[in-house]
Amino acid sequence: MVRPVSFHKVPQAADPASGAERARDRGGRFDAVLREAVGGPGLRFSRHAVERMERRRIRLGADQLSRIQGAVDRAARKGARESLVVLDRHAFVVSVTNRTVVTALDREALREQVVTQIDSAVIL
Repeated sequence: MVRPVSFHKVPQAADPASGAERARDRGGRFDAVLREAVGGPGLRFSRHAVERMERRRIRLGADQLSRIQGAVDRAARKGARESLVVLDRHAFVVSVTNRTVVTALDREALREQVVTQIDSAVIL
C-alpha cells in the first residue's frame, strides 16, 4: 500500500512579463525552475520527489523530462499503475495513474534500496 503523499500540480511557466519573478525563482530555488521546465500537461512532481531531487542534486533537462513523460505514457498503455523509471544514472518511482513522480533515486541510493510497491519498470 502506498502511503498518502501531498501532491502539487506543476504550474505552467510564468508569463514573460513577470521577469522579476522568474529571475528570483532561478536564484537557487530548484523546485521553481523544475516546475517552470516541466510546465507541460501531464507530469507532476510530489513535494517529496522535489526534496529528494534537491538533496541528491538530481537536475533534469528538457530532454530528460520529455523521456520520463514518454516512459509514463508507455507504462500507462501497458496498464501499469506504479512504475520505476530508470533514466541514465537516476531512477524515479512514478504513479502512472496520477502521472506523478513520487520519489527520485540517484545511483548511490539505488545501491542501498529495495524498490517496492511497483508493478512495472521502464528502462530508458
